[in-house]
Amino acid sequence: MSNPLPLAGVKAVEFCQVAAGPFCGLLLADYGAEVVKVEPLTGDSLRQWPPISDDYSENFASLNRGKRSVALNLKDAADLEFARALVLDADVLVENNRPGVMQRLGLGWDWFSERKPSLIYCSISAFGQTGPRAGEGGFDLTVQAAAGVMSVTGEADGDPVKCGVPIADFTAGLYGAFSIASLLARVRAGGAGGHI
Repeated sequence: MSNPLPLAGVKAVEFCQVAAGPFCGLLLADYGAEVVKVEPLTGDSLRQWPPISDDYSENFASLNRGKRSVALNLKDAADLEFARALVLDADVLVENNRPGVMQRLGLGWDWFSERKPSLIYCSISAFGQTGPRAGEGGFDLTVQAAAGVMSVTGEADGDPVKCGVPIADFTAGLYGAFSIASLLARVRAGGAGGHI
């Protein structure tokens, strides 16, 4: 009999699009968690990114394998209640929206922490949840530029160049998953969850 994966039995709900958040959810799924991806009715925008094979984005497939998916209109009362029920039955919520979006939708940390203190709520954003740039949106390219990565990529006498892989997105997702696993250890020992 084989040993179960380390996160077997853990349930996660992912409210993420594109790369950083989905990579975090992918790592959780790869380690055995049951991950449900909540998408807008139009689907994750990554579904449209090339390369496309047989009408399916290979980028989307690579970051969302091993997950189940549900499409919801989170501004609809019934869909919002369904999303809340999913999270209340889960151990982990992962989201990568601009700070404040989940709160405005009625899915913020404050709402869940009152009802499920053991929940681990992971928010991934370009510039964090607080501070002078928190409200700014951004993707991998934005963070690579702001962090100076682009200034050391490419030719010495040339323009700044984006690193070939989405290193900022993958790093954010990796640290998100590691932080979630760390908090899971605390929860399993009888401690509270928290907002990462």
